[in-house]
Amino acid sequence: MSYAKQNMDEGDAARRKIFLIVALASLVPLAGLVYWMTRSAPAGGPPRLENALRPGAPEFEQVRQSIVVDFDADNDATEADRPLGDVVMTMQPTVRNFTGRTINGLELRATVVDLQGQPVREKIVIPIPNQQAELENNKIFQPTINMDGFRKTDVRANIKMELTGVRFK
Repeated sequence: MSYAKQNMDEGDAARRKIFLIVALASLVPLAGLVYWMTRSAPAGGPPRLENALRPGAPEFEQVRQSIVVDFDADNDATEADRPLGDVVMTMQPTVRNFTGRTINGLELRATVVDLQGQPVREKIVIPIPNQQAELENNKIFQPTINMDGFRKTDVRANIKMELTGVRFK
């Protein structure tokens, strides 16, 4: 074998080794990114509205009659597929304040249920003060609630929307 051919074979082997090292080094961050994108959300507790009236309190039951949460799943909810393969639902209930007072804190629970009424996914949101500072008496507010992470195979038969906390100015 000639010296030139032997030198060329050594160069090819070195190039293959460098290519393999670069390929492996590129796969590690890519695998980490895929893991990070597909892992489920951390199991932190749901958000809670501080100093709020809650179900069970006598005053809450009176207030619940005067705060109307209208939600029709057919008209007020949409769903969309994401490139990651999951489904995102966007809900927009209508909240009406007939309490005679200004609301400066509102907590809602949105629950998506299957055909048997069992929860598929649930989310607690605090639209006031997060989306709007306050809701005055005899005014209307339409918060936006996004719920993601549904699989395409999940049965999403109905959506329940309920008032879980309220705070007044």
